[in-house]
Amino acid sequence: MHNDSLETLLLRHYGPQGEAPTALEQRLSASVRREAAAIEEQEALAASWHKRRFSRREALRLVAAGAAGAGALGLGMEALRSLEVSLFGQGQESGQPSFS
Repeated sequence: MHNDSLETLLLRHYGPQGEAPTALEQRLSASVRREAAAIEEQEALAASWHKRRFSRREALRLVAAGAAGAGALGLGMEALRSLEVSLFGQGQESGQPSFS
């Protein structure tokens, strides 16, 4: 179906007597232009990152920030786990529902 033409898809959806949606061509063209602009922006951003040179200090700072974020996420997950245990008890760990 991904290779079907627009006319084939419209016929399949609306039937031979159905009319095309209003301003379909303009909406499709605008959508294609927006998507092309977004792709172009992403490629420009990627190219700028590839051209930029990082010092060891900057690279270490990026790695440290990522590790700190992962550590904070781990602490948050551990806090949620302890809250779950305190609210629901230890019965949930076995995979069986606890009836109390």
